[in-house]
Amino acid sequence: MTMLAAKAPFDFDATLRFLRGFPPTSGEQRVDRDSLTKALRAGGQTLVATLKAAEGGLEVSYAAAPTPAAEAEAADRLSFYLGLEDDLAEFYALGRSDAAFAPVVEALYGYHQVKFPSPLENLVWAILCQRVPMPVATKAKQALVAHVGNDRDAFPDLDQLLSLDQDELTALIGNTTKGARLHAALRRWAETDERHLRTAPYGEVKEFLQSLPGIGPWSASFILIRGLGRMDEAPVDRELLRSASAVYGPLSEDKARELAATYGPWQGYWAHYLRAAGLVRRAA
Repeated sequence: MTMLAAKAPFDFDATLRFLRGFPPTSGEQRVDRDSLTKALRAGGQTLVATLKAAEGGLEVSYAAAPTPAAEAEAADRLSFYLGLEDDLAEFYALGRSDAAFAPVVEALYGYHQVKFPSPLENLVWAILCQRVPMPVATKAKQALVAHVGNDRDAFPDLDQLLSLDQDELTALIGNTTKGARLHAALRRWAETDERHLRTAPYGEVKEFLQSLPGIGPWSASFILIRGLGRMDEAPVDRELLRSASAVYGPLSEDKARELAATYGPWQGYWAHYLRAAGLVRRAA
């Protein structure tokens, strides 16, 4: 049994509600009334982790005993994935001073951003989902996962993805351009370190991401926020405009940018809460 500490306030029920409504990872984990079961790769092993609320955070149990190295890597991965170390005090202070947004804070109070299970998975998804309907991107992702064949369909780790040549990737994805981009992007990704991407200056990480084949400004921002938890910016797209307009009333792009700017380094969290509130409303 492993204990993962969470920075208070933390509401695991809010985590589970979000996961039930998040389309890109739908069906990739089991979400029960009070627990989450997730398969992941760590330390070269495929682990099946079950997480439940405990005093001060979450308790994690594994279907089979991991090696000490794999357990340590899995603890870091799960904690980061579920945003357990996020300190939301400043964000909540800003949100409660915003009359229109304050009800969103109260509705999601204690919810820490659930990221993609890894920034690597986010990178792959960002390439697969470009200019195609979500079911098409989902089918391509499922083909990659099935081909590697990890237990419980755990998403492949970097070594497993690097073992696939460009022709294999193209055949699995069903798109020559995306196969080439993914093949090249994975090799560039292997030249860096996730810890560096989590902590290096924001502009440096953004520049690196935009240098990857197939990753433009929108995809880079997507990975920064949803894969790396870097909340410095909130790109205004149609989804954010729709979510923000549901809270503030009809907004122009310029007005949405002005609102985001008032949240400073928390604007990514502001945008994510707006989207998460929309998921909750649609699921209700």
